Amino acid sequence: MADRLMRRLAELATLSDMPGGLTRLFLSPAHKRAVALVEGWMREAGLETHVDAIGSLVGRRGNGKTLLLGSHIDTVRDAGWYDGNFGVLAAIEAVQAAGDLPYGVEVIAFGDEEGVRFPQTLSGARAVAGTFEPAALAGRDADGIAMGEALAAFGGDPAGIASLARQPDEVLGYIELHIEQGPVLEAENLAVGVVTAINGASRFAVVVTGDAGHAGTVPMAMRRDALAAASEMVLAVEAVGRSMPDLVATVGAIAVHPGAPNSVPGLVKFTIDVRAPVDAARHEAVLAITNAFDRIAGSRKVDLSMTQTHDAPAVACSGRLRDRLAGAVKANGIVPRFLPSGAGHDAMAVADLCPVAMLFVRCKGGVSHTPAESITPEDAQTAVDVLVEFLRKFARNDD
Repeated sequence: MADRLMRRLAELATLSDMPGGLTRLFLSPAHKRAVALVEGWMREAGLETHVDAIGSLVGRRGNGKTLLLGSHIDTVRDAGWYDGNFGVLAAIEAVQAAGDLPYGVEVIAFGDEEGVRFPQTLSGARAVAGTFEPAALAGRDADGIAMGEALAAFGGDPAGIASLARQPDEVLGYIELHIEQGPVLEAENLAVGVVTAINGASRFAVVVTGDAGHAGTVPMAMRRDALAAASEMVLAVEAVGRSMPDLVATVGAIAVHPGAPNSVPGLVKFTIDVRAPVDAARHEAVLAITNAFDRIAGSRKVDLSMTQTHDAPAVACSGRLRDRLAGAVKANGIVPRFLPSGAGHDAMAVADLCPVAMLFVRCKGGVSHTPAESITPEDAQTAVDVLVEFLRKFARNDD
């Protein structure tokens, strides 16, 4: 099974919009080819398939209330082979191996988790959850093509998206397998881990304004050096990020003006990204960063502007589903390791519909979103075995 799964992942990775690497964007020609390829594998596994109004591929088996499985098959630019793709193909393998189940099961290959092409993300998952905003169809890509136009050309139905919303009383839950995209499991020599929550995230754009001047003529005591002040602020972000368990805080981009070797910097722009699995901790961290910035700006006599650009609440995984996943991990001879997800996933949007849970798979070096992404066949097999155990026990113990 693992050999077939790894071969399929390699074959799927050949479907790219760009030569020389893997770039597969939502509603692109490569996405359409990927849907056709994965649909064939779903049918081989005994699933009845269709492509829904927003371009997600759905494979179904059985009747009655439905357990949803899946992930996404779109990628970032110059991507690795496993982010998203693994969760879809592993779910197909697990459903095939589990055999007949006394409930319905669907494997969904969402098409827009990464949000690379249009100014929207999680479109397929939002449609299933009933939270898709029709205004997103007007969003345009870098070539000026609106999402609604691209969807119609893909063979989708913009007017039919609202009808994709599932009813909570018809859905048992959602399970997503995904590579960890971090180093924790590898550091602890564990093949898989059980996700407790998907981190909430706050992002800010910061502008620090001082006085530009000649590097040779402005005395040190008379300077309002925007970069020196921003440097203190960057270190303050790092200090806050280290102050609480499971909290991370990052300055990911910075621009300095005028940016000349013989000029005192008069303007600095940078970004902040703060994430935590508990929103109260994230909000506390943002307050601590804001207070530190105000102190630094006052001390260095610079002006400060801090604008929030993104806010997403944390999503807690279902305790019931999480514990059942942990039981399946234990049944496969592995001590369950619980950990939060620092990255976003389709499960974040599906959580508006039903309980969700996630299983992480170890990835080499914790590297993701690059061609260096790597997992082993042995870990892939372990993840499938855990999901098969979960599906069979869920059939016996569903309440």
